[in-house]
Amino acid sequence: MEIKIGAAEMMPFLEEVFPQVKGMFGLDRLDADLLVMRLFADERHLRPGGTVSGPAMFGLADVSAYVATMARIGREALAVTTNCSIDFMRKPIAGADVLCECRVLKLGRALSVCDALLFSEGMDAPVARASLTYSLPPAR
Repeated sequence: MEIKIGAAEMMPFLEEVFPQVKGMFGLDRLDADLLVMRLFADERHLRPGGTVSGPAMFGLADVSAYVATMARIGREALAVTTNCSIDFMRKPIAGADVLCECRVLKLGRALSVCDALLFSEGMDAPVARASLTYSLPPAR
């Protein structure tokens, strides 16, 4: 799938449409095959026990699917999440960033379907897996 917004433009676009996420995420890779985003895990993302919380990991998966979709359809800020299923499989490493490898499995006229694997930096096995669907604005 062709990329319409490259890595250099993506983070400024994301922070323009969602200023509340400024400084929370980084973009490690963006190409036709794969998007890799990073959650800069800090104290606001921790749960009791010192590990990254489920809502923080959900946020990373959701933002990754949004960015992967935007990269392919262009600046369509009104795309919205219509479904997400997430499995939390392992406890992330305390204090480590969380990485999300996201792939767009299908991009249609109305929907974008994505798969996301989340890894705690320094671990080989995934800590979570998510399947996300985005509804796309009409007439793009």
